[in-house]
Formats: sequence, structure tokens, C-alpha cells
Amino acid sequence: MKNTFLLILVSFLSVQSFGQSVDPAAKKILERLKADYESHSSMEIDFDLVLDLPESPTETQSGKIVQSGEFYKVHLADQAIYCDGTGIYVHLIDNNEVQINDIDDGDDSEMMSPKDLLRVYESEAFEYAITGEAKEGGKVVKYIEFKPTDADSEYAKLKMTVLSKKPELKSMTIFGKDGSRYTIQVKSILFDKKYEKSIFEFDASKYPGIRVEDLRLD
Repeated sequence: MKNTFLLILVSFLSVQSFGQSVDPAAKKILERLKADYESHSSMEIDFDLVLDLPESPTETQSGKIVQSGEFYKVHLADQAIYCDGTGIYVHLIDNNEVQINDIDDGDDSEMMSPKDLLRVYESEAFEYAITGEAKEGGKVVKYIEFKPTDADSEYAKLKMTVLSKKPELKSMTIFGKDGSRYTIQVKSILFDKKYEKSIFEFDASKYPGIRVEDLRLD
């Protein structure tokens, strides 16, 4: 898999704003979801990443997101992203390469914290609304769809599945205009666990011969 869901989602978010239409009921759910996640000191999410590409077999791999304050780590079979508070390290495992990037806290940042991605509804570049309701695993969920207002976006929409009683993200899917789909299915969430800072630090000494691409501006 060449791209993590996180990086694909960032590219989805990087569209121009042309005005938006907002469903107040959807906004209320999303605000509660963000407030709940931000109320915790840390979160650990185990998930499956499902990649569906036209004329290709479905590919699935397990992953984990860990975030504590400003530090985070996203890990998949072929890629990992580390943020240690001073830089962002993208480890391309199969290529034995790491790319080091600056941390940019601005709206145009190419790298975003996992918690920041829950704030997609705050962008004026999307229209969003509740599009349905169903029972999954005996619990009521609501489907919220986001559509870019930029007609030139390569992505058609993003769909969130959220528990409605106590807002909790269950899945998120990006639909490409070429028929591709990228889905993250949340398996479990653990809050307020304490982590050693070292788990968010990339240690190049563990990977003999690794190629280091330092893309920082300084």
C-alpha cells in the first residue's frame, strides 16, 4: 500500500473552499464527538485499513494510532508516522527510508494530527449532512457524508459512520472519483493510557542502512 489512510485523508482535506451547506443535526453530533475525544489525555485506536481499487483485489491490513498530547504515532504494515513534538518522521518500511518533515500547525499543513482530522466539519470546503441511520452490532449508527465544494477534487465524498447515542467513530471511507475506496474500520479505542515518550520517537539506529531524506526547511 503506497499511502496510509492518514495521508490520503489529508489530501482529501486539501481542497479549496467555495461555500458550504451544513446539516445542523450532523454538526451537533460531530461537535460532541470532537469534544469527547479532546477531553481525554491520550487515545489508542486499533483499526483495519481496507483498500478497494478498480480491477484489483481488496487489500486489508491492520493498524494502530496512538496519540498523547502533541505526540502521535500511526503504524501500518508498510508505513509508520512518528511525531515527537519536534518533527514528523514518515518511515517507508519496504523501502528502508525515512522522510523527516517540519511540524506545521497551520491550516495548510501537509501533516495533521489524528485528532485534528476529526475537525473536518469545521472546514468550509465541504458540504455535509446525515444521510441515513441503521443498526450495526445491535447499536444505532448514523451516516454522515461530506462532499467537497471544489468540483475539481479527485475525491467524490467522505462517509463517516458514528454511534448516535454516545458519539463514537466506527468507520470512515473516502470515495475516489476513479472508483477507489479507502476505509478505516475502528476495532477498539482506549483512552487515557500513559505512554513513554520514546514510542513517538523514530530511532534510525534500529534500521541498518536506512536512507534518510531530511525535508525540513531549517
